[in-house]
Amino acid sequence: MQVWEVILPGVLTTIQDRGRYGYQQYGVSVSGAMDKFAMRLANLLAGNDDGEAALEITIVGPKLRALRACRIAITGADLSPQINGHPLAMWQPAEMREADVLSFGAARSGCRAYLAVSGGIEAPLTMGSRSTHILSKLGGINGRALVKGDRLSIRTAGGSRHRPNPDFCLRREQIPSYGSEWQVRVIPGPQSDYFTRQGIATFYNEEYLISPQADRMGYRLRGPKIEHKAAADILTDATPCGSVQVPGDGNPIILLADGQTTGGYSKIGVIISPDQDRLGQARPGDKIRFRRIGVVEAQRIMQEEEERIQEIKRVSLVTI
Repeated sequence: MQVWEVILPGVLTTIQDRGRYGYQQYGVSVSGAMDKFAMRLANLLAGNDDGEAALEITIVGPKLRALRACRIAITGADLSPQINGHPLAMWQPAEMREADVLSFGAARSGCRAYLAVSGGIEAPLTMGSRSTHILSKLGGINGRALVKGDRLSIRTAGGSRHRPNPDFCLRREQIPSYGSEWQVRVIPGPQSDYFTRQGIATFYNEEYLISPQADRMGYRLRGPKIEHKAAADILTDATPCGSVQVPGDGNPIILLADGQTTGGYSKIGVIISPDQDRLGQARPGDKIRFRRIGVVEAQRIMQEEEERIQEIKRVSLVTI
């Protein structure tokens, strides 16, 4: 059942879910939402399971006309959402009536907003995911971003089997805030021994800027050169999401959702999953610092994050 007509597509608006796992060995990127935490909460607030497909909206949002009444929720970056020209509150459910127009204005904070609709957005299930990967033309709408004239449908015509709990409201501390300075936690990478002691110290003690070369594949950073012991290149091996590669120029590259599955640069660290989500809201010109942690601490942080999401899920949804 069709739910929206695209009047204007925005700069880069794509269908994303939690990602395409289990296919990196075949060269297929994970993809999925850059900020999976925000996307999952958008789904929960709309009354969906947290893995349904939603729209990822980058910097400049689309303009969408409702083809039927629907329940929505918008999370992530504050891109000044409006319905029929009136400001729309984020991080809570909202209703659109038939012929309502959802639009976006100035980007106040963050980089990517997530728009979920009750029932989830329909798209072909490709390798277990509806996520769009533009370079390989997989998922979403023919593997591309939205264009003017597209019509989007909901996956469950009768809506979700859940509805939002009318008594539930996110607490202020549950809603992330997005600035321009980021501290990210890093597990030492598989080629940490390729770097000098001074190179390791530089990585963990200095500040880096996100360059204009920043997209869903990854962020190139600029800052003090990280020193290798010898050559920067390695025999090509796997590059998990969050890998921090350091090529010969000594400037780190962070690989993110659409990053390649293998690479030939030494990896000094891997950013933990919750902080990868946060980096999905970073913009060119933002500042990044890295903090080293161990695997056990990283697992604890990830478990606590998942427990927070599951608690929100438990109290925010009512099964119909």
